[in-house]
Amino acid sequence: MLTSGCASYPAAGFGEYVTAVAVPETPFVPQDRYQCGPAALQTVLQRSGAAVSLPWLVERVYVPGRQGSFQVEVAAAARAAGRIPYRVDGTLEAVGRELAAGRPVLVLQNLGVAWYPRWHFAVVYALDPVRGIVSLRSGTDRERHTAVDVFLRTWARADFWGIVVLRPDELPSEPDRERWFSAVADFERVAAAAAARMAWRTTARHWPEAPMPWFGLGNVAYASGDASAAESHYRRALALDPDYAMARNNLAWALADLGRIDDAVRELERALSSPKLPAALADEIRDSRRQIGARRGP
Repeated sequence: MLTSGCASYPAAGFGEYVTAVAVPETPFVPQDRYQCGPAALQTVLQRSGAAVSLPWLVERVYVPGRQGSFQVEVAAAARAAGRIPYRVDGTLEAVGRELAAGRPVLVLQNLGVAWYPRWHFAVVYALDPVRGIVSLRSGTDRERHTAVDVFLRTWARADFWGIVVLRPDELPSEPDRERWFSAVADFERVAAAAAARMAWRTTARHWPEAPMPWFGLGNVAYASGDASAAESHYRRALALDPDYAMARNNLAWALADLGRIDDAVRELERALSSPKLPAALADEIRDSRRQIGARRGP
């Protein structure tokens, strides 16, 4: 749901930024009435190379009853278009880093007031600290130049919500690890196998010592019917974190599919004997043990 923010905007304004940065190649998609969400999303998707039509996005993003769009629908449509939506830090420094990488930033603004909001999606494509200007593709304006203090007030009322959309072979300029892992996991649930695999491989190259990317690669391999590759990836995750309960559970299923029932049950017993096993997962792992054990037959 949309939220009206109570956070204060950065007093430093442009902060570290002392030079202008822009993505002049940012497309311009003028909005129809109330449809700033689909138009802003198509702007950043086109810049990222995704070929999507405005009607396709309107169908997925626009909520007629509310005459507008919500952040969750915007993010879901970006994933459906084959891109990973990643929430940037709510500072102009973070926006500037993405612009420097050639990525315009989709932002949510409240152009009204906290008690009477007017929600609006726009795309930041340039920052000019010398003139104190933030430039946007906004509504029917190809170039809307807004004073930095005005922009920050309207952005603050929307909790500084802003995203970039990334190809599966890209990373944000300065990614927050856990936030990025969550973004890729959400992408994996809806993406084609090749795209999900690419996203996790890109992540694993950046964080080779983190178990979650290898777990994600195991899930993609298993869902694709490659139990042998899934086993390899799950074992890589467990070598990095032996107490990774879900990796051990999923490894057991891969082993079971390979016909190694006894090995699978041993992995589940090991998971259940771990003092670090989260209570919320214990019943799921016991259920896996019951189902896999039943494959032995009478």
